[in-house]
Amino acid sequence: MTYASTGKKYLPHAALTLTLALSTGAASAQSAAQKAVDAAKKLCNGKTITVVWEAGLQSLDPKNFSGPMWEKLTGCKINVVEVPTAEMFTKIMQEFRAGTGAYDALNIIPAWLPDLAQAGAIEQLDAMVDKYGYRAELQKIAPTYRDNQMMVNGKIYAFPDDGDVFVMYYRKDLFADPGLQKEFKAKFKYDLAPPKTWKEFGEIGQFLTEKLKAKGVYGASQFREPGYGNFMFQERFRNEGGKFFDANMKAQINNAAGVKVFTDWKNENKFMPPGVEKFGFVENLATFLKGESAMTISWPPYGRFAAGYIKDEAMKWVPESKVSGKVGYSLPPGGHPELAAGFTLGVASTSKNKELAYLFIQWLNSEEISMKRVQLPFALRDPFRDSHFTSKEYMAKWPDAKDYLAALQAGSKTGLLDLSLIQTDKYEEALRQGISRLWAGEDPKKILDDVAKQWDDITAKVGIDKQKAVYNAWAAKSGAYPK
Repeated sequence: MTYASTGKKYLPHAALTLTLALSTGAASAQSAAQKAVDAAKKLCNGKTITVVWEAGLQSLDPKNFSGPMWEKLTGCKINVVEVPTAEMFTKIMQEFRAGTGAYDALNIIPAWLPDLAQAGAIEQLDAMVDKYGYRAELQKIAPTYRDNQMMVNGKIYAFPDDGDVFVMYYRKDLFADPGLQKEFKAKFKYDLAPPKTWKEFGEIGQFLTEKLKAKGVYGASQFREPGYGNFMFQERFRNEGGKFFDANMKAQINNAAGVKVFTDWKNENKFMPPGVEKFGFVENLATFLKGESAMTISWPPYGRFAAGYIKDEAMKWVPESKVSGKVGYSLPPGGHPELAAGFTLGVASTSKNKELAYLFIQWLNSEEISMKRVQLPFALRDPFRDSHFTSKEYMAKWPDAKDYLAALQAGSKTGLLDLSLIQTDKYEEALRQGISRLWAGEDPKKILDDVAKQWDDITAKVGIDKQKAVYNAWAAKSGAYPK
């Protein structure tokens, strides 16, 4: 997942790195990881591969874990360039236009793929995938990620590498309370359980706040800060039946579904903690870990943090969980969670070391090495392969890890892609500004009418026919809209 850097530093666990490196070296010569290592040894000759990675905790993977392991196995050094998420797309495009060859391997948010591929900034990977026998192992990536976050126009440009998906976390102990169950059933005529619809979410959240606020517990908390709200809106708008554009490429987010989402948000805030309009990743996490909200929705790391699976120096900033052992996992209302942000691995088209860069990302993404990476407590890579969801080793990390992985797997089957267009960032920025206006008290319909006009203006500047072709290709994917 992605969020602002905490600014924390972390010293590598040399012993752990060495142990894993030696065990990797003993892997079967037939594995995709070993094929990459064997080929890289022949090509390296002391070269350094520069990789672009999200600044903060995400970068601790290549800096302190996989990078040192790769160097130990191949002799190739890894130079990690940390870039804030909001600047990554711009930095990649600037380097491409400059043609300096400063970057080799790239960390790419999937929604950027059409832009980067059409610009020629990322390398098509099919030839190297076949040369190094990786195609069969790519098929073991969970279908929603594999089928939606890897190709542009039928060609491979990146490897899905991060199972970002929104999960609902709820307090099992509160939902199982006999007194609350009885009162709720009497009032609403259905059982107190994780909500399947947003109507149920509102009823349950309001009920729990009324019953528990005196004890310092609110019925729910949510991301409301505009950067995160962008993802929440995209998910909920489609679960409410919305489509982003009509057949003529005219924006539709100001329709009844969009207005309903904005209106419901304002109503829900009334039973959430004070100041929820400003909640981002850290604020919402702290509220939930302290036991001050009964429900929330976030990326997979919340599940690990709530269970106390954070035993690492880099994680000292995470509040101590007071809800360990009390958290259940389910799909968010509507059953189609956002595959929010996420990361794929690609190769810069201007790289002077394209083959070495490719071998590094094949090794990183391989079933063998990715299994280790998604279990790191500090690097925030989330399960994305079928084998990750059924790993007995992972299931043993905490008592409810099996249920956690099952929820992630369920989300990987029904998840919704972030909207992906040419100049996606401009459409998202218009929506973010609209959310800011909502919290300033403006009318939901007026805001969304303005945002829709901005979207139409962006489309016109890109070119309606050009953008329509990209949108139609995106909309045809299995993860674009609920089936």
